[in-house]
Amino acid sequence: MDRPPAADAGEIPATVSPSMGRRRFLAGSASLIALSSTSLLLGHERALEASESDPMRVPGSPARAYGERSRYESASRAADDSHSLTPLQDLHGIVTPSSLHFERHHNGVPAIDPSRHRLMIHGLVGRPLIFTVDDLQRFPSVSRLAFIECSGNSRMGWQDAQDHTVQELHGLTSTSEWTGVKLATLLDAAGLQPDGAWLLAEGGDAAALTRSVPLTADVLSDAMVCYGQNGEALRPEQGYPLRLLLPGFEGNINIKWLRRLKVGRAPFMTRWETSRYTDLMPDGTAYQFSLVMEAKSVITSPSGRQQIRPGVQEIRGLAWSGRGRVVGVEVTVDGGRTWRTAALQEPVLSKCHTRFCLPWTWNGQETVLQSRCVDQTGYRQPSREALIKARGIHSSYHYNGIQSWKVEPDGRVRNLHM
Repeated sequence: MDRPPAADAGEIPATVSPSMGRRRFLAGSASLIALSSTSLLLGHERALEASESDPMRVPGSPARAYGERSRYESASRAADDSHSLTPLQDLHGIVTPSSLHFERHHNGVPAIDPSRHRLMIHGLVGRPLIFTVDDLQRFPSVSRLAFIECSGNSRMGWQDAQDHTVQELHGLTSTSEWTGVKLATLLDAAGLQPDGAWLLAEGGDAAALTRSVPLTADVLSDAMVCYGQNGEALRPEQGYPLRLLLPGFEGNINIKWLRRLKVGRAPFMTRWETSRYTDLMPDGTAYQFSLVMEAKSVITSPSGRQQIRPGVQEIRGLAWSGRGRVVGVEVTVDGGRTWRTAALQEPVLSKCHTRFCLPWTWNGQETVLQSRCVDQTGYRQPSREALIKARGIHSSYHYNGIQSWKVEPDGRVRNLHM
């Protein structure tokens, strides 16, 4: 029986429909692509396995447009809709990565186009001015390291002790390098009038957070309007494109998404400083404009919910003061019976987190760890008992009592009130 003539190159045989040929071709191509992708993935996994066993035998990953942490490292902020907490127990040094800086906001994080954003300065000035972000970046720039702490940080210290981590108890504080223009420079440009004693700062978020700022000598010396954080632009959660920085003052007055500064003769008495952010005293009166964050310290390792083993280890922690430099930290490993001087790690800067450490050998017995600090004004961090005696238990803000960590015989560490 004669065979049908062979098809010319590229010609579809007469017994096969054109659509059937395309389907077979596409199916075959898909199979090849799938096999190729699988081979690439398997090759990548084998390369990773080989790199893990001997990284000198396999070429490493290429450069990336924006750096990421190692896949073997993890640190995250505990967060809800209105705030997130810095994982103090996981950090090294004093600078908080921008991605781990705590955040607090009152009506969400706004999305602001910097090309449309403006900062207005008016009130008791000779020349009311409106600045673009580009305008501000043309002024002489300054950079400094400074901590920011929410006034509600550590607020659970006023309540009964709960089994929390150092992040959950004290994670509303972070240190960054801030870059911008000095507030005094902008007020000079606007012609600050002699009777201008207070400043109204307003944010451009949906909450329109507004606070009164006293124009003291310290404020005029330290305050900045910032556009940079840790070498790059502010993160949206930190006020992009502009924020006010008032080193040493409670976090909420460091207005984010800054859009307006109005100079006046007296406090503006906004709802944020009458119904909110006041300290309720034992006699029922409200203490207003308690802006400075007092000296405070906390041991970050060992700390709540961590597990330790008997033997030599290093006690590590952070200390800070809104009034200046920390000049000393003492640590007790026996519940306050004896105190030892901890070493302060450089740099030790004004209104900035300071690292302290102390070598310790744990003998496996139950004990309590505490730290207390002193700042350059001579102020000493109080015990919880002394703080409550002076302030009562009805406040929500400015808790800076000594933190106690109880070490159980099995090595578990938990929060304790003493």
